[in-house]
Amino acid sequence: MSKIAVADIGKALTPGEVARRSGVAVSALHFYEKKGLIHSYRSSGNQRRYSRDVLRRVAVIKVAQRIGIPLAEIGRAMSELPDGRTPNAHDWKRLSAHWRHDLDERIQSLTQLRDQLDGCIGCGCLSINACRLRNPLDELSEDGPGPRLLEPD
Repeated sequence: MSKIAVADIGKALTPGEVARRSGVAVSALHFYEKKGLIHSYRSSGNQRRYSRDVLRRVAVIKVAQRIGIPLAEIGRAMSELPDGRTPNAHDWKRLSAHWRHDLDERIQSLTQLRDQLDGCIGCGCLSINACRLRNPLDELSEDGPGPRLLEPD
């Protein structure tokens, strides 16, 4: 891999370069842009270009997505940054602390489900008379057959 020359530091990146360096498809970059998560500009030849700070924004998006943060929440968090700037270390600490709380809640919920899974076959999906996890006393049978709930209240 070649090293970036000092003169290249301020050079704009093409969508292909951003895709290669960030590990996301060009179509994903366009999607992120459409959602307002990243921004580009047009060159004098009307070609899409990105400033290098987009690499950090894409990295934040990818990490947040990997832990299950919805794009809408990522967008809200990014929009709260002053002047829409790229997150710095302080911003990341704040964002990740909030997301850590959400992640901890999901881990707790999944751990509880895992630990009780042997007694559950899916939220009343077979209309069991007494599902102690999600359907005590078969309350969901009044709504008809099949699974009714995906997340606990």
